[in-house]
Amino acid sequence: MAELLKNPHTFEKAQEELAQVIGRGKLVDEVDVAQLPYLQCIVKEALRLHPPVSFLIPRKVEEDVELCGYTIPKGSQVLVNVWAIGRDSGIWENPLDFKPERFWESEIDLRGRDFELIPFGAGRRICPGLPLAIRMIPVTLGSLLNTFIWKLHGELAPKELNMEGKFGITLAKAQPLLAVPIPL
Repeated sequence: MAELLKNPHTFEKAQEELAQVIGRGKLVDEVDVAQLPYLQCIVKEALRLHPPVSFLIPRKVEEDVELCGYTIPKGSQVLVNVWAIGRDSGIWENPLDFKPERFWESEIDLRGRDFELIPFGAGRRICPGLPLAIRMIPVTLGSLLNTFIWKLHGELAPKELNMEGKFGITLAKAQPLLAVPIPL
Protein backbone atom coordinates (compact mmCIF):
# COMPACT_ATOMS: atom_id res chain seq x y z
CA MET A 1 0.00 0.00 0.00
CA ALA A 2 2.86 2.37 0.80
CA GLU A 3 4.44 1.83 -2.62
CA LEU A 4 1.10 2.52 -4.31
CA LEU A 5 0.58 5.73 -2.33
CA LYS A 6 4.11 6.80 -3.25
CA ASN A 7 3.37 6.05 -6.93
CA PRO A 8 -0.07 7.55 -7.71
CA HIS A 9 0.04 6.59 -11.41
CA THR A 10 0.43 2.90 -10.48
CA PHE A 11 -2.34 3.28 -7.88
CA GLU A 12 -4.69 4.71 -10.54
CA LYS A 13 -3.87 1.92 -13.03
CA ALA A 14 -4.70 -0.69 -10.39
CA GLN A 15 -8.01 1.03 -9.57
CA GLU A 16 -8.88 1.21 -13.28
CA GLU A 17 -8.25 -2.51 -13.69
CA LEU A 18 -10.39 -3.28 -10.64
CA ALA A 19 -13.22 -1.03 -11.86
CA GLN A 20 -13.22 -2.65 -15.32
CA VAL A 21 -13.03 -6.25 -14.11
CA ILE A 22 -15.21 -6.36 -10.97
CA GLY A 23 -16.78 -2.91 -10.71
CA ARG A 24 -15.93 0.05 -8.49
CA GLY A 25 -16.68 -0.30 -4.80
CA LYS A 26 -16.91 -4.10 -4.72
CA LEU A 27 -14.80 -6.45 -2.65
CA VAL A 28 -12.37 -8.65 -4.53
CA ASP A 29 -13.09 -12.37 -4.35
CA GLU A 30 -10.41 -15.04 -4.64
CA VAL A 31 -11.72 -16.12 -8.06
CA ASP A 32 -11.37 -12.52 -9.35
CA VAL A 33 -7.59 -12.47 -8.86
CA ALA A 34 -6.91 -14.55 -12.00
CA GLN A 35 -8.59 -11.77 -14.04
CA LEU A 36 -6.48 -9.02 -12.43
CA PRO A 37 -2.99 -9.36 -13.95
CA TYR A 38 -1.86 -5.84 -13.03
CA LEU A 39 -2.78 -6.43 -9.38
CA GLN A 40 -0.74 -9.65 -9.50
CA CYS A 41 2.21 -7.68 -10.93
CA ILE A 42 1.90 -5.16 -8.08
CA VAL A 43 2.04 -7.95 -5.49
CA LYS A 44 5.14 -9.50 -7.10
CA GLU A 45 6.89 -6.14 -7.31
CA ALA A 46 6.05 -5.29 -3.69
CA LEU A 47 7.39 -8.65 -2.51
CA ARG A 48 10.53 -8.19 -4.64
CA LEU A 49 11.33 -4.85 -2.99
CA HIS A 50 9.91 -5.63 0.45
CA PRO A 51 10.16 -9.36 1.21
CA PRO A 52 8.66 -10.46 4.55
CA VAL A 53 12.12 -11.44 5.84
CA SER A 54 15.58 -10.39 4.68
CA PHE A 55 17.26 -13.79 5.15
CA LEU A 56 15.77 -17.20 4.46
CA ILE A 57 16.11 -20.05 6.95
CA PRO A 58 19.81 -20.97 7.13
CA ARG A 59 21.00 -23.94 5.05
CA LYS A 60 23.85 -26.29 5.89
CA VAL A 61 26.22 -27.44 3.14
CA GLU A 62 26.31 -31.26 2.99
CA GLU A 63 29.52 -31.51 0.95
CA ASP A 64 32.26 -29.19 -0.31
CA VAL A 65 30.84 -27.04 -3.13
CA GLU A 66 32.52 -24.65 -5.55
CA LEU A 67 30.34 -21.66 -6.42
CA CYS A 68 31.45 -18.66 -8.50
CA GLY A 69 35.09 -19.49 -7.87
CA TYR A 70 34.65 -19.87 -4.09
CA THR A 71 34.83 -23.12 -2.16
CA ILE A 72 32.12 -23.52 0.44
CA PRO A 73 33.28 -26.20 2.87
CA LYS A 74 31.06 -29.04 4.10
CA GLY A 75 29.19 -28.07 7.27
CA SER A 76 29.11 -24.35 6.48
CA GLN A 77 25.95 -22.47 7.27
CA VAL A 78 24.59 -20.49 4.29
CA LEU A 79 22.19 -17.56 4.56
CA VAL A 80 20.27 -16.47 1.46
CA ASN A 81 19.77 -12.69 1.42
CA VAL A 82 16.38 -12.30 -0.32
CA TRP A 83 16.39 -8.54 0.26
CA ALA A 84 19.68 -8.17 -1.68
CA ILE A 85 18.51 -10.47 -4.51
CA GLY A 86 15.45 -8.26 -5.02
CA ARG A 87 17.67 -5.20 -5.33
CA ASP A 88 20.45 -6.71 -7.45
CA SER A 89 21.15 -4.60 -10.56
CA GLY A 90 22.60 -7.69 -12.24
CA ILE A 91 19.13 -9.26 -12.17
CA TRP A 92 16.75 -6.30 -12.20
CA GLU A 93 16.84 -3.14 -14.32
CA ASN A 94 16.53 -0.07 -12.06
CA PRO A 95 16.10 -2.34 -9.03
CA LEU A 96 15.15 0.39 -6.54
CA ASP A 97 12.23 1.63 -8.67
CA PHE A 98 8.72 0.30 -8.00
CA LYS A 99 7.65 -0.88 -11.46
CA PRO A 100 4.99 -3.60 -11.50
CA GLU A 101 5.16 -3.54 -15.31
CA ARG A 102 8.44 -5.49 -15.14
CA PHE A 103 6.31 -8.58 -14.43
CA TRP A 104 3.71 -7.89 -17.17
CA GLU A 105 5.09 -10.31 -19.78
CA SER A 106 7.09 -12.33 -17.27
CA GLU A 107 6.56 -15.93 -16.20
CA ILE A 108 8.44 -15.33 -12.93
CA ASP A 109 6.53 -16.93 -10.07
CA LEU A 110 6.53 -16.44 -6.28
CA ARG A 111 6.37 -20.16 -5.49
CA GLY A 112 10.13 -20.77 -5.26
CA ARG A 113 10.79 -21.92 -8.84
CA ASP A 114 12.46 -18.68 -9.97
CA PHE A 115 15.43 -17.85 -7.77
CA GLU A 116 15.42 -14.15 -8.67
CA LEU A 117 12.11 -13.82 -6.77
CA ILE A 118 11.91 -16.03 -3.68
CA PRO A 119 10.31 -13.92 -0.91
CA PHE A 120 8.95 -17.10 0.71
CA GLY A 121 12.00 -19.30 0.08
CA ALA A 122 12.18 -22.42 -2.04
CA GLY A 123 12.41 -26.17 -1.79
CA ARG A 124 11.62 -28.21 1.30
CA ARG A 125 11.98 -25.20 3.59
CA ILE A 126 9.61 -22.90 1.72
CA CYS A 127 7.37 -20.85 4.00
CA PRO A 128 4.33 -22.88 5.04
CA GLY A 129 2.27 -19.68 4.85
CA LEU A 130 2.91 -19.30 1.09
CA PRO A 131 -0.48 -20.69 -0.08
CA LEU A 132 -2.33 -18.36 2.29
CA ALA A 133 -0.23 -15.35 1.29
CA ILE A 134 -0.65 -15.97 -2.44
CA ARG A 135 -4.43 -16.06 -1.98
CA MET A 136 -4.95 -13.34 0.61
CA ILE A 137 -2.51 -10.56 -0.34
CA PRO A 138 -4.13 -9.77 -3.72
CA VAL A 139 -7.67 -10.19 -2.32
CA THR A 140 -6.99 -7.88 0.61
CA LEU A 141 -5.02 -5.28 -1.34
CA GLY A 142 -7.51 -5.30 -4.21
CA SER A 143 -10.44 -4.88 -1.83
CA LEU A 144 -8.76 -1.96 -0.05
CA LEU A 145 -7.97 -0.26 -3.36
CA ASN A 146 -11.45 -0.82 -4.76
CA THR A 147 -13.57 0.23 -1.77
CA PHE A 148 -11.75 3.31 -0.47
CA ILE A 149 -10.13 6.49 -1.67
CA TRP A 150 -6.76 6.71 0.08
CA LYS A 151 -4.97 9.88 1.22
CA LEU A 152 -1.67 10.24 3.01
CA HIS A 153 -2.03 11.61 6.53
CA GLY A 154 -1.36 15.33 6.92
CA GLU A 155 0.21 17.39 4.17
CA LEU A 156 2.63 14.67 3.09
CA ALA A 157 3.21 14.50 -0.68
CA PRO A 158 3.57 11.03 -2.26
CA LYS A 159 7.25 11.56 -3.16
CA GLU A 160 8.01 12.51 0.47
CA LEU A 161 6.85 9.14 1.80
CA ASN A 162 9.73 7.47 3.66
CA MET A 163 10.18 3.92 2.35
CA GLU A 164 13.16 2.99 4.53
CA GLY A 165 12.96 -0.39 6.18
CA LYS A 166 13.74 -1.49 9.70
CA PHE A 167 15.60 -4.77 9.80
CA GLY A 168 14.78 -7.40 12.38
CA ILE A 169 13.53 -10.98 12.22
CA THR A 170 10.98 -9.62 9.77
CA LEU A 171 11.17 -6.49 7.64
CA ALA A 172 8.99 -3.50 8.48
CA LYS A 173 8.81 0.16 7.54
CA ALA A 174 11.03 2.32 9.72
CA GLN A 175 8.20 4.87 9.89
CA PRO A 176 4.74 3.26 9.83
CA LEU A 177 2.42 4.21 6.99
CA LEU A 178 -0.27 6.69 8.00
CA ALA A 179 -3.02 6.71 5.40
CA VAL A 180 -6.64 7.80 5.64
CA PRO A 181 -9.31 5.62 4.00
CA ILE A 182 -12.34 7.50 2.69
CA PRO A 183 -15.30 5.22 1.83
CA LEU A 184 -16.59 5.48 -1.74
